[in-house]
This record gives sequence, C-alpha cells and structure tokens, in this order.
Amino acid sequence: MGLARLAALHGVATVHTPGPDVAVPVPDETVVAVLAALGVDASTDEAIHDALTRAESDAADRLLPPTVVVWTTPETPAAGPGGTGERSGPPAPVLPPSLPRALADLPPDTLLRVETEQGDTVEWPAPEASAPASAPVAAPAPASGTPLTAPVGRSWPGLPLGVHRLAAVAADGRTAGAVLVVAPHEVPGPPPRTHGFLVQLYSLLSGRSWGMGDLGDLAELAVWSGRELGAGFVQINPLHAAVPGDPTDPSPYRPSSRRFPDPVHLRVEAVPEYAYVTGPGTARLAGLLEQAAGLRAAVLEKDALIDRDAVWRLKREALEIVREVPLAPGRRAAYHHFLAEQGQALEDHATWCALAEVHGSQWHDWPTGLRDPRSAETGRARRELIDRVDFHCWLAWLTDEQLAAADRAARDAGMAVGIVHDLAVGVHPDGADAWAQRDAFAGGMSVGAPPDAFNAHGQDWGLPPWRPDVLAATGYAPYRGLLRGLLRHAGALRIDHVMGLFRLWWVPAGADPTRGTYVRYDAEAMLAVLVLEAHRAGAVVIGEDLGTVEPGVRESLHRRGVLGTSVLWFERDWQGTGRPLAPESWREGCVATATTHDLPSTAARLTGEHVELRHRLGLLGRPLEEEQREDSAEVADWLGTLTRLGLLPPDGGDEEEQIRAVYRFLLRTPARMVGVWLPDAVGDRRPQNLPGTWDQYPNWRLPVADAEGRPMTLEELAASPRLHGLMGVLRPSVGD
Repeated sequence: MGLARLAALHGVATVHTPGPDVAVPVPDETVVAVLAALGVDASTDEAIHDALTRAESDAADRLLPPTVVVWTTPETPAAGPGGTGERSGPPAPVLPPSLPRALADLPPDTLLRVETEQGDTVEWPAPEASAPASAPVAAPAPASGTPLTAPVGRSWPGLPLGVHRLAAVAADGRTAGAVLVVAPHEVPGPPPRTHGFLVQLYSLLSGRSWGMGDLGDLAELAVWSGRELGAGFVQINPLHAAVPGDPTDPSPYRPSSRRFPDPVHLRVEAVPEYAYVTGPGTARLAGLLEQAAGLRAAVLEKDALIDRDAVWRLKREALEIVREVPLAPGRRAAYHHFLAEQGQALEDHATWCALAEVHGSQWHDWPTGLRDPRSAETGRARRELIDRVDFHCWLAWLTDEQLAAADRAARDAGMAVGIVHDLAVGVHPDGADAWAQRDAFAGGMSVGAPPDAFNAHGQDWGLPPWRPDVLAATGYAPYRGLLRGLLRHAGALRIDHVMGLFRLWWVPAGADPTRGTYVRYDAEAMLAVLVLEAHRAGAVVIGEDLGTVEPGVRESLHRRGVLGTSVLWFERDWQGTGRPLAPESWREGCVATATTHDLPSTAARLTGEHVELRHRLGLLGRPLEEEQREDSAEVADWLGTLTRLGLLPPDGGDEEEQIRAVYRFLLRTPARMVGVWLPDAVGDRRPQNLPGTWDQYPNWRLPVADAEGRPMTLEELAASPRLHGLMGVLRPSVGD
C-alpha cells in the first residue's frame, strides 16, 4: 500500500487498463525504477516510508502548486498577438470565469502578488474559502512597471494573457511562489472547410533539389497548390535537427533537437550571400552543384534511395564557402538580433553541434566535464570552438529565414492555414536537447506504448521522457520554448501522439515494453501553455490522436479547440455494427485523411499490395491467404459503402475512380480540414515508413513515385493529369 500511495502522489500508475474491465498490475520493480527516475527512493520499505512522509508533509504545507492555470471565458475577446490574425500587439486585461482551485483553497487573508511578463505588478487579497462567490470584477489595467492593488473581496483582477510570476503570503507567515499561466479559452480555429496536401518534404524533389526535397521546394509546392488548386495548407514531416551519424538515422521522429530545424533542408542557392561568392569559391560551388545534380539524377532516374548524409556533405561544403562572404550591415544586424532572440537555447544547440564534430554525436561518451552544458570544461570548449559554434548558429539563422520565406509564400498564395509543421513526441537520448536539458529528462527511461490490439509486445521508441516534476517547477519553460520556436513560421502545428500531453508510457532501460507504466503530466498546464503559444502565433493545432486514447482526452482537446486526426480505414461504428462510419457521423473537429506516413497509400490499400509487401518482409502474423481474405473483405466493405452513397459507379470503377471516391467521401464528412496524401494523387504504392522494420525496408528514403514506381519531380507532379483529376474533386469544397 505504501508504494502505491507514493506512486500515486507522483503520478505513477500501479495498474493499467488495456481494455474495458481489464486491469493489469504494474510490476513493483517498474514502479520503483520510475520513481527513482523522478528522484524518489523507493528501494526499501524504510525508504518508501520516509519518502511518503516527506511527500505528504510537503503536500500539506504547500500553499501553491508550481504552476497555476487560469483560463479566460469563451466569450472573452481574444487579447494579445494572434487574436485577430495579427502577429503582434499589446495584450489587454482579460477575466477568467472564476478563481482556479489552487487559489480558491488558499487560507483566508492570504495576500497575492503577480509580476506580469509585461513588467506590471498586480496585488490583491485572496477570498475566504467559505464565502459565496460573486461576479468577477476587472481591475483597471496598470501602467507598465507600476503596482496596482485590486479591489478587496472575491474579485479577480484583469490580467493579460501570458506567463507571469505569482507570489503568496499567508497570515501565518508562510510564503510560496508559482508560475501563473493565463491562457485563452481555446486555440485559433481553421476556416469552415479547407483542403491541402500531406507530404514528407524530403520525398518531394524538384529539378533544383540537391538529392532530397528542401525549403525551396516547400515554398514552390505551397504557391502552386495554393494558387492553382485552391489548397489551404501543406502539412509536412518534422524538420527537426537530426543526430549526425554514419549513417544518420533518417527518421524525422527521433531527432537531436525539436527546438531547431535541420539545415539539410536549406536551399543553398537561396542564401543571399551565395550570389556574392567570388574567386576560387565560384569554381568550387560549380563542382558541388554538378555533384548535387548527380545525387538528384540517381534518385529520380536510377532508383537510388535518398541519401541524406551525401546531401548534407555537399551542402555543408557549399555553405562553408558561402560563409566566407561578409554579411552586409543589415544582414549582420538581423543575424545579431536572431542570436539575442534565441539566447541560451541556440548557444547550447550550437555548442553541442560543435562538440559533436570533435567528440562524436554520443555525448554520454564525451569526456566527463563536457557532459554537463554548464560545466567549466564546457565553457572552455565553447570558447575554443567559437568559430564552429558561430557556424552552427549561422546555419540555424539561415534555416529560420527560409522557413519564414516558405510561410510568407503560402500566405501570399492565399492559403487559409499555410504550412502545417509537425512536432515529434520526443528526442534522441544522444542528441542536443537531451544534453542541453538533461535535468528535464528522466534518466534510464524511454517512451513507448503498452501492448494493444495492434502490437501484443508493446513498443519502446527509445526516446527519453520529460520529467513532469521538473517541467512544473520551471513553469514549463522547456516546453514553452519548444512551442514558440516551432510556431514562429507555422500556420498550424500537428502534435504527434498528442495523448502524451496527458500521460506517457515509461519503459525502464533494459526492460521489456510490456513491463512499463504510465506516468501522468499536468494536462491542464500542458494544454494551457499550448493554447497560449498557439494564440500568440495565430496558429491552428492538430493532435494525432490515433491508437489507444484514454477516456476524456479527446473531449479535453476538443474543448480547447485542438483538432483530432481521423483516418478513413479506422472510422467504423465500433460500438454497433462495425461497418464503416457514415460520413455525417464523423467529428467536425478533425483533419480527415485517407492515410498517413505510417500507413499504406490508398492505391496499395485498394489493391492489397500492402499485404503482399508485408508478406515479402516476413511481417505477417498469420498465413498470407488469411490476411488477404480479411483485407479484401475490408476493402469490399468500403467500396460497397462508396457505391451506396453514389460516390462510385455500380461496376466499382477503376483504381483512379476509387481513389477519387475515397476523397469525395471525406468531403461528405463535416471535418474542418481534409488532407490529401500527395503520393495518393499519382497512385504511389510504396509507404514512406513501414512500422516494425529497420533495414528490411527503406523507411524515410523514398521519393514520391507514380503507380509504376517511377519517381516524379515536383514539376511532373504539377503537370500530372491524374493529380489534377483528383484535385478537381476537392477544389469545389473551398469555401463550402
């Protein structure tokens, strides 16, 4: 009982429920290991007793939790940047509907003081817990830097949206401090109906690419699809910085840093200084361009895989040449502004990159002193490597500029949403973020998933989880910085495994994934920070909520305006007939798609080729004939539904007609956004990622191809009759 009570106080589950009326106990050794990762010793009965006594005593004495959340009412006009689609503007005071419980439960006569992020001071008495509530009263907005005492009684002062500092002084002399997050009621919403492309950027090569898709290609795709096809958005894979290796892990979902993008996505020729290279550098660049053309031709004409490392070797050499061109005064001022704006986070990231060039990318194997970003040894190394640190800062700036250019291009093309960026669920344990923020990550733990109907063995993703206690103690500073960076140039943000805002499955190092457990996060605080930062950026938020979702999560996300993800093949009447869900029964608050990067393309699904692929790779759990019968029955069920709805001719039509019917079906749903998997538009059979494989399948290394497997350039895609035939189905939906 003591271990269970101690675990509950720290948000660690001792039982998990994989299905209705099924409860699976978590092994004690797992609970002990997870508590140790949270800084709690539960190794013996005595240690459990001592830890429990301290935890219960601390809870009883605590005036405030580390972070307090205040939500505004739905009727409150949006205040601050982003509320009217603008990117800046002074925040106005807003009123919450009532006191948060953390303040309502304070002892009588407790004095509260708020130092706002805008530099103002607000003070007011807390209410007596037993007194009846009265309507909240707005205090006049204070002038910057001046104190203001709010009216006495059960009133709540007008506070601007933001992340503020809260202090409490109780009548008995106890004091406490906390971070106060004042958030809008919900994130900005998308237009009533819009459609757009979903694409893995690396797979989209143009005639100017250096062997993989880049930010120049992204801008071109956005402008073309926005102006010619009426598309409202382009959703791409995470552009996070990768951990360099030999070879580099090509997965965009296991990055070195989620905070900073990877410069491999740069269009080198679009760097302004490129045009001013002179002397021997000109010839060297010409040679690199010729090699880049060879990489591009190998992928597009010779069935070679996308080679990220080869692309980066060429781009890095070219960028070293371009860097020799001095920055003009205006450009230098812009660079210095970027450095000041990004501050310590960028310095840490660039330092890790510079150290990795010398010592390798596994920082756990670096000399002891360099494993700590704040050590004297690291400080000395940073000074010794200052030129390389500056090089990586410069790369981050250039990438940020090209991200901004793609964002502007999308908006100028009339896109209602724009570029939808993707946030991976975690980071590589050897990467820059895990080094720079090592205290915020749980050592010896990995994020994964428990056993379920799709994977009886559970999953271990090899990503260290954030410590919920450290996040709360820092006012969610690492999370806030991450979101702010990603939202700088985003029309929307997709959050992979959005359920992780509520809880994550932690797996101790060396343990089987089945022997993990759930650890809870303060979902209200995580959501409040997300909603606030999205509001500041004027960005839509999309949650990938596929798979095991505990009750209440989708409802909480919907209440805050976060869209879900609905995939055609998973939308069935699971509580009733099990048949395909009628289009009018789909939820409105979602992005409706036919497939994702982890699933077969629609052509492969309709033809059954995805089953044959998994059979060839030895991934089937049952005989091929059995798998094919079940798959064929599922496809027939959907084709029958499409025919009954009048979306397909009685004879079933050919493959192209069937794919168009699938997207017509998606348009029949009330979904706010309809996503077209770009490979679907040209009949591509190959999945971009085949879960459960590593070297058996070329995950994350395939270009977009046609139905025969021939790679297609962006220029060929733009001229494809098949693509235009499909998009003709969707274009009339704009503005509906």
